[in-house]
Amino acid sequence: MKALRWHGTHDVSVDTVDDPQILDAHDCIIKTTLTAICGSDLHLYDGYIPTMQDGDILGHEFMGEVVEVGAGVQTLKKGDRVVVPFPIACGHCHYCNRDEFSLCDNSNPNKEMQAEAYGFGAAGIFGYSHMMGGFAGGQAEYVRVPYADVGPLKVPESVTDEQALFLTDIYPTGYQAAVNADIQPGDVVAVWGCGPVGLFAQISAAMMGAQVIGIDRFPERLRMAEQFAGSTTIHYEDEDVFDKLKEVNDGRGPNACIDAVGLEAHGTGITGVAQKVEQEVKLQTDRGSAIIEAIQSCGKGGTVSIPGVYGGALNHFNLGAAFGKGLTFKMGQTHVHKYIQDLLDHVEAGDLDPSYIITHKAPLAKGPELYDTFRDKKDDCVKVVLDPSWDEDREVEVRTAKVDA
Repeated sequence: MKALRWHGTHDVSVDTVDDPQILDAHDCIIKTTLTAICGSDLHLYDGYIPTMQDGDILGHEFMGEVVEVGAGVQTLKKGDRVVVPFPIACGHCHYCNRDEFSLCDNSNPNKEMQAEAYGFGAAGIFGYSHMMGGFAGGQAEYVRVPYADVGPLKVPESVTDEQALFLTDIYPTGYQAAVNADIQPGDVVAVWGCGPVGLFAQISAAMMGAQVIGIDRFPERLRMAEQFAGSTTIHYEDEDVFDKLKEVNDGRGPNACIDAVGLEAHGTGITGVAQKVEQEVKLQTDRGSAIIEAIQSCGKGGTVSIPGVYGGALNHFNLGAAFGKGLTFKMGQTHVHKYIQDLLDHVEAGDLDPSYIITHKAPLAKGPELYDTFRDKKDDCVKVVLDPSWDEDREVEVRTAKVDA
């Protein structure tokens, strides 16, 4: 089969590899119908997540058709169309029983490797380094899915692949970010980042009754925030974010702040420069411009929710400001299994169309060039979807009309 593989920083290629095999009675094999490039994949592409190995198959956002099931699988059969959560969960450990599926005790065979860095190991993740289990990812023609009775969710015929795909990660991730923000009707919520996760966090917060403010520097993303989520927006290179946010909510600032950017945040001013330099010279592993600004901007007694991925150490984290203002922090990988059915119901009911945010669709063979396009925000790129069934010579489909003013 063809698969998109990591060979080093800024070095990915589509290669021919062996087809996946059933390794456990509770596995299934899925023929991928759609897969996507996630902002978290860029952290791998840029070399910030450790324990990647040459030849690793990338991708954790994918869906497809079941083509083979292990002898122990009870809920799926050949031909089922399913969407697959990006964290892998056993369904019966202490954490799974608490609906904390991304903290699963049993799905990561390399959890001791992760524990060396984080104290404890958590769930395995498709296509996301060996400390996350070393599982082959979904940017491939076929994928082996462990715990097939627990993760994959059948998709009704009334929902298209493009509408269902983002239930794998970015829609539940944005939704969990809003849940973690403890939103009450009428609250003011500021969201750093109008990329895919930020957009779903904004629309989720708005559906919970919040007044939402989206923060970014790319005009096409700011327009999407306004059109898709109904957000008020701030271009952070044109306006002082702290000053603007201090004015809201009768001068009390936001009730909650959501950092949907993560470890490669682009900051402004002295702090932004310091963050970039310190990351480049290995004085810190992550850039924290967004979370630093969120802490400073959040109103007293507020909540800071962090769906943006962080991988290690961060300087200039103003714990004193968080302590002095009595802030609450909620963060972590998404418990996709907890939310996926309810969110699928919203999509099926027509409450929103997640495919709105797709700006680039292409065959799997175009994956390497689209990693660059997505990272560098070329062609107004917001979200890339790859279709392994498309002929490799087919041109990239660009849907810029969706973000026209």
